Amino acid sequence: MDSEHGGGYGQYGGGTRVVDGLRFAVRALAYAVVAGLALIVIATVASVLGPTLALDLYTPAVAAWWTVFTAVVVQAVPFLLLGTVVSAAIAAFVPEKVFTRLLPRNQALAVPIAGAAGVVLPGCECASVPVAGSLMRRGVAPAAALAFLLSAPAINPVVLVATSIAFPGQPDMVLGRLVASLATSVIMGWLWARFGRDEWLRKPTSAGGSADSGWRGFLPGLQHDFLHAGGFLVLGAGAAATFNIVVPRSVLDVFTGSPWLSVLLLAVLAVVLCVCSEADAFVAASLSGFSPTARLAFMVVGPMVDLKLFALQAGTFGRSFAVRFSSATWVVAVASSVVVGWWLL
Repeated sequence: MDSEHGGGYGQYGGGTRVVDGLRFAVRALAYAVVAGLALIVIATVASVLGPTLALDLYTPAVAAWWTVFTAVVVQAVPFLLLGTVVSAAIAAFVPEKVFTRLLPRNQALAVPIAGAAGVVLPGCECASVPVAGSLMRRGVAPAAALAFLLSAPAINPVVLVATSIAFPGQPDMVLGRLVASLATSVIMGWLWARFGRDEWLRKPTSAGGSADSGWRGFLPGLQHDFLHAGGFLVLGAGAAATFNIVVPRSVLDVFTGSPWLSVLLLAVLAVVLCVCSEADAFVAASLSGFSPTARLAFMVVGPMVDLKLFALQAGTFGRSFAVRFSSATWVVAVASSVVVGWWLL
């Protein structure tokens, strides 16, 4: 009798878990759809009513600003939503032991494999830092974890598809982003394996709880990633539109006339704007006055080095690590962009 009750209870518990999972899935989908539609509606209404509400400020320049801003946001939101859904799903459902089993113990071999894993395991740059810390706690070599940290938000399928749509008819730009970003992540992993010191890196010690996995971890992760990245998308779109309208053409010519200065300017701009990697291609496409290599540098540097990433790295691995690693990554990313841009673009 007890065994029958126990079996019935087990079946009931299993059914309850399935129902809870379905409930979380429906709620997650509803949140994602509502959030995406809300952002599109806000941007569209703002673009329509903005010039009217501006009164005396209504000028062709203001109208152009709203046009650029709306185009960037509306084009980028679907990819931002898709990217955050995939990122949250991987963080919640892909066991971390998958990485430790696939990566060889030899760091020189583990680094390129971890870098290439970013192609099939997408994630936003905000999520890449805690994922890298979690991999280190599970025994993955720091060099391999850092290579994945850089590659996952830069070369995943969502980012590459978004880049192809932002730059229609320019497959070389998509290939250039893939090659330059992967090269940067692998080179940085090898550099850390060769020159990195243990005292520079504060390895995370706290283990994640079970509440961070499964459906209970998916929905909070999705909400956080989308709202956080969506805010930076709006700021980035506004900054790009302002840059296109406010900066005098004479000043812009100083940078666009020099291939080196234009690359450096957009590489610095990528650090400041902090645009999510699922949307930065549309911001880069709007900077049409710059050379293809300069815009490539913007898309390569942004997912690897920006202000929010620096803060996340400093909080997770220590300020000493963040200063050294971010500085070196910026230099390598710019150099890779220049070489790949010269080769392909």
